[in-house]
Amino acid sequence: MKFITLGISSLRPLQFLFLIFTCTLLFLFSSFPAFAISSYQSQPEEGTTQLLETQRKTDEVAKSPPITLKESQQRTKKGLNAVQGDADIEKMKTPENSQDATSVEEEVKNFLKEVTGNK
Repeated sequence: MKFITLGISSLRPLQFLFLIFTCTLLFLFSSFPAFAISSYQSQPEEGTTQLLETQRKTDEVAKSPPITLKESQQRTKKGLNAVQGDADIEKMKTPENSQDATSVEEEVKNFLKEVTGNK
């Protein structure tokens, strides 16, 4: 019985280190979503303009008869899909406009360099 109590008491420092390590990981992973703040911040007026245009188109469609298959196919050919058309196509991420984007790995390396002071 003494052997079991001796073994458990020798693990106490390891339990403490494991607890600190786990708390540190939880803190770091909960703070990573804050990096999204550096992305594009839209103005409140932009959303209102887009919603009003969408509402206007919705009202037009509601008043008109259902579209034919050919009309639906023509709308689909114009852009992303029949409903969205080519709206906001310039904001869509594609390989062509993402060449200069930094990867998550690069962002983490840069962050660690800043934290450790190695520039």
